[in-house]
Parts: sequence; C-alpha cells; structure tokens
Amino acid sequence: MQPLVFMGGTFDPVHNGHLRTALELKQWLGVDQVCLIPSGAPVHRDEPGCTPQQRLEMVQLAVQDEPALAADAREIESDDPSYSLLTLQALRAERGADCPIIMTMGMDAYQTLPSWHQWQSFLDYAHILVLARPGYDGGDANAELLDFTRCHQAPAVDELLKAPSGRVFIQELTPLGISATQIRQLIAQGQSPRYLMPEPVWHYIQDNTLYGYH
Repeated sequence: MQPLVFMGGTFDPVHNGHLRTALELKQWLGVDQVCLIPSGAPVHRDEPGCTPQQRLEMVQLAVQDEPALAADAREIESDDPSYSLLTLQALRAERGADCPIIMTMGMDAYQTLPSWHQWQSFLDYAHILVLARPGYDGGDANAELLDFTRCHQAPAVDELLKAPSGRVFIQELTPLGISATQIRQLIAQGQSPRYLMPEPVWHYIQDNTLYGYH
C-alpha cells in the first residue's frame, strides 16, 4: 500500500524551501507524492499575514505543475480548530488501518510538540518524521520529549514504510536558506522576493497586495 506522506504548516507564504524539501522527501522515501496541508486558523499563534484561503490558494498554485506534490485543503475548509490530532484521525479514517501515514515536521516544530493538543496520541495514527539540520545533537529538547523520542525512535526509516504508525525517525537534511519571515520582510520593504518562491505565488501576492506589497 502506498504510504501517505504529508507536511503541515502555515505556508505564509509557501516558498521554494518548503517545495524543495517536499520533493527531496518524495525521492528519498520512494513514494509517489508528498502532500502539503496548510493549517487553518492557528491554534498556537496569531493569525498569519493573509487569510487561510489565500495561503491555500498560494500552495495550490505552487504545486499545480508538479505531480509529485499535492495541496490538501482539509484544515482550511474545516470548521474545527486546526489541531493536528483531528487531521491525523481524519487521514487514518480515510486511508484505513494498514496504510503507513508519515507526518513530517522540522526540528523546531518537533521541540514544541509537548505544547500541542494531545500530542502523545499522534503515534496512534501516524509516524513522525523529523527533519533536523546537520549536526543536531538533541540536547535542546525537554525531558518529556526526549523520553518520547527514545521510546518510539525507529533505527531505520524503512520501518516507517512497513508499519502504519507508531514510530519517530530523525533525518538530517540541509534545507534551502529561505524563510517565510524573510520573504514577508522583503515585500514589506518594497524589495523583490523573486526566485525564493514559484513565479505564480509571487504574482498572486502582487495581484492581491499581500504582506504590505506596494
């Protein structure tokens, strides 16, 4: 059964760092596709710099010509709070009991996991694949997360493809040096963010005068 691999995030805005990481994941794991799931109204922080629908439309534009990547609108179209647990439960219900589901996140997000709603239940529904910068030593995590990682860490990534859920794997990956914050600052300053994101996304930002574009 083909595993479901997805990346969540605000994607405010989506940029080439997100997209390149997703494509590398697809190739490294040998799956057909990686799905990007933009979050709805964030539970843990302030509303991003544009509407949820605009963030979704930018992700859809970004992946429209790349069959290896897909956009999933479920969190933005849902009336429920944007809790990852609800998304995992819905994906599991759709895919059935045997399909491997792999939730991908960066190390920064993983280290905040103990503040997430019912985070210790995530592995009942999926695996967690954590992308760490090279040289990460794990020393920054709190004790609860360290114990969680030790209890569930898989020795090899293949284990995430063989079982439906239950494991954590940390993979070192060198990301492109692009951040959404940097892009928003460039736009607000009247500078061009071209080549940091797909052209259709930059055109969308201009057409909708987002992030202080003028």
